[in-house]
Amino acid sequence: MLRITIAIMLLLGALPAQATEAGWALLRNGGHVVLLRNAMTTGTVEPPSFDIEKCATQLNLSDRGRQQARKIGALFAARAAPVERVLASRFCRTLETARLAFGERILEPTAALDKPTDATREADVAAVMEIIRNYSGSDNIVLVTHIENIQALTGAAAREGEALIVGLQGEKLHVLGRIVF
Repeated sequence: MLRITIAIMLLLGALPAQATEAGWALLRNGGHVVLLRNAMTTGTVEPPSFDIEKCATQLNLSDRGRQQARKIGALFAARAAPVERVLASRFCRTLETARLAFGERILEPTAALDKPTDATREADVAAVMEIIRNYSGSDNIVLVTHIENIQALTGAAAREGEALIVGLQGEKLHVLGRIVF
């Protein structure tokens, strides 16, 4: 019992308190949209042989990233933050982040959350904004995606494995809170 208590204290104590606590307070009530950047990866640049159908040709989660993804799921459960749907980019690192954190049951691969190109950025942002505008669930929806999408949608950056809780303000997204894992 003592080991479990110490492990929980270490796990929760490692989080930046202010931003994280405000984010959890929002998520406990449900009805929010979470933009989650994929967990930690093995590098920073997509290999030149990239093929969306083959994980071996992509930047993937590191062992530390897999641990981080599991921690994300454990904290969502421990903090009683209900999740209704999880949409993820079709890239292997985002799908694996989503599976390890939230399981397969509610996961929906979504092309609009893929890492954008100059040719797809505008259409992808519009499609994601439509998903957000149409979301009216009582639990939270998590969109697992890439930094480029998060920046295009909010103007804000996010670290690997960081969650931004967002809300519509007019036609734009506003960051309501952050959770660093």
